[in-house]
Amino acid sequence: MKRWGLLWIVGLLSCLLVAPAAAQEWITPPGVFTDPNWLRIDFHRVNVAITDQVATTDVDLQFTNTGDALAEGTFLFPLPEGAAVDQLTMIIDGIAYEAKILAADEARNIYNEIVRQYRDPALLEYVGTSVIQANVFPIPAGESRRIQITYSHLLEAENGLIAYHYPMSGRRVVQSTSISVQVNATQPISAIYSPSHNVAILREGETAFRASYESAGPATGTDFSLYYSFEQDLITTNLLTYRESATEDGFFLLLVQPPLQVDTTAIVPKDIILVIDQSGSMEGEKWAQAQAAAAYVLNNLNENDRFNVVVFSSGTRIYSNSMVFASEAQGAIDWINGLIAEGGTNISDSLLQALNLAETERPTTVLFMTDGEATEGIIETERIIEALKGAAKPNARIFTFGIGDTVNTILLDSIVREFRGSGSYVRPGQRIDEIVASLYNKISAPVLTDVTLTIDGVVAELMYPTRLSDLFAGEQITLVGRYRGATQNATITLTGNVNGETRTFVYDQLVFGDLAGGESFIARLWATRRIGDLLNTIRINGENPELVDTIVDLSLRYGIITPYTSFLIEEDDILTQQGRDRAMEEAEADFAGMSNEASGAAAVTRAQDLNQMGQAAAPMPSATAAPTMSAPASGGENAPTDDIDTPNQVITVESKTFIQIEGVWTDTLFKPDEMETQKIVFLSDDYFNLIAENPELAAYFAIGERVIVMLDGIAYEVIIE
Repeated sequence: MKRWGLLWIVGLLSCLLVAPAAAQEWITPPGVFTDPNWLRIDFHRVNVAITDQVATTDVDLQFTNTGDALAEGTFLFPLPEGAAVDQLTMIIDGIAYEAKILAADEARNIYNEIVRQYRDPALLEYVGTSVIQANVFPIPAGESRRIQITYSHLLEAENGLIAYHYPMSGRRVVQSTSISVQVNATQPISAIYSPSHNVAILREGETAFRASYESAGPATGTDFSLYYSFEQDLITTNLLTYRESATEDGFFLLLVQPPLQVDTTAIVPKDIILVIDQSGSMEGEKWAQAQAAAAYVLNNLNENDRFNVVVFSSGTRIYSNSMVFASEAQGAIDWINGLIAEGGTNISDSLLQALNLAETERPTTVLFMTDGEATEGIIETERIIEALKGAAKPNARIFTFGIGDTVNTILLDSIVREFRGSGSYVRPGQRIDEIVASLYNKISAPVLTDVTLTIDGVVAELMYPTRLSDLFAGEQITLVGRYRGATQNATITLTGNVNGETRTFVYDQLVFGDLAGGESFIARLWATRRIGDLLNTIRINGENPELVDTIVDLSLRYGIITPYTSFLIEEDDILTQQGRDRAMEEAEADFAGMSNEASGAAAVTRAQDLNQMGQAAAPMPSATAAPTMSAPASGGENAPTDDIDTPNQVITVESKTFIQIEGVWTDTLFKPDEMETQKIVFLSDDYFNLIAENPELAAYFAIGERVIVMLDGIAYEVIIE
């Protein structure tokens, strides 16, 4: 995705210090305050209305001159790539200002001149976009100004997905940010997905929804992206792909969306077995909340569902010797409420009894709640798992709830892996009943069970999740993976069971591209999930040198720097073989202890972190934001270099990662002990000509004055003379 946005240039928000446009001469008014922090953005509010794929965007900004001198100039606002703007309004402090749109070629000349004048390459990332230009007002010291912009453009569909993008990644710190998107359509809306922000989604019937995001504190943002699609079938699928170059394997993202709501006759009748820890450590508030959680689940069973309850301490107790229908729920609630917490923790017997109750004819969900480690029966993790595998039917799923910090995270997460459920951890201070209720609401209406997915036309591999869960009404699945080959007519086949009968859904004429391009976030989302999965594998099964090597590769390549891989950016020679070998040794030492610490607060936090990475809906954020460069003095003299000390050591641009090594932002694909660079002098004619010939370099060169970037096998190095 091409980045575009407001121009935070020379500390003047989007105000570029220029003479009247006709003069085409760039000057700095006398006395302009040059501290890069003098301009404060008070708020950045965006309201978007999308009707039948026409998006109208209202931007509302207020900024304050906190310096001690006047600022004035021309306001530039780059537009979305390919946008056909049919309505444009700009209001500054209640007064409408005349604005014009400059074509991309004309804008490029303006960009280049500003970069030369101020020795700040940040503007280069906007090369290739058209721009709104308007003369504005002086901004007296200490005063605020408000800018409002409205523009409209048509959103295009790709493989059935409608995409809306808006810039939130300016270099200036914003005190308050909000964005709200209202979508109204003429047909039912299916999937809704944001890979960039944790948005709140409010559905307003089948054909409308609102997505919103707010940040109350100072923050520099990430470009906002929102995708949605229209309902096509009982189960809707949408495909996005990304390929960095034609010579590399591609990435894909598949959204699988069951209907939001289904008729009760379409809901697959299920069996629910509650397995509840009744040991003495549960006494008091935890036991009361566990009772409330059980009551919630039993009171919300569907009419044709069946259930049973197993409680355990040193031994086990069962509500009924066989599965019973939902009509008997109140009797089970009364029985549970009459029990008290006492005794030890016999995990193995309780789960074995639950699995023995399961029947192969109906999907079976086991909800397992415990606050401790096994102290009775089988207590070794490996032996418990083997015993459960021997007793389980193929239709059984186990969902775990680890309560508190004394649980055995290795055991709980091993159970989840083996039995295609999911795991939740209830930390001290959280309510058991609320977390259980939230999970149950998501899985209460299955529409397709025992799901398998095949892709024909390309070779698809390394997919996450590694096994699809059952499909539940309203619950979207996001599948990411790699692909080899290319086709304009791939076929995806989704197969599962509905009330004991096999159902097949076929989606054809899907495009897996063979050329570079697409949505770059998919690569980092895939890397986030893969690293999370590999780290979890090490945590559960023990350290493995091959897995460690893969994690180091992926972390450096895609900038997924986690608390468990932060050592990768501590050495200046990390991109050399010597630095890599040292990183491997440190990684093996760190990871080796993961499987030895199964319980305690640190172990639970680690389990939560890695499970979230393995199931991430969006790429893990970059370790740092792009560096903010100081503004030069008048006339571009005394321009800063990237040699300044900065805590920003890692940044990502598109799908590339750069590490700052000895003042040079270096592409992590560059191997300094094996490769030579092709040197380009910063701001030279060759520099701008190279960008004109290879526009994709602009975004990479924009990160600093000294950069090494790999493109088509060539290492370009921007140097300062």
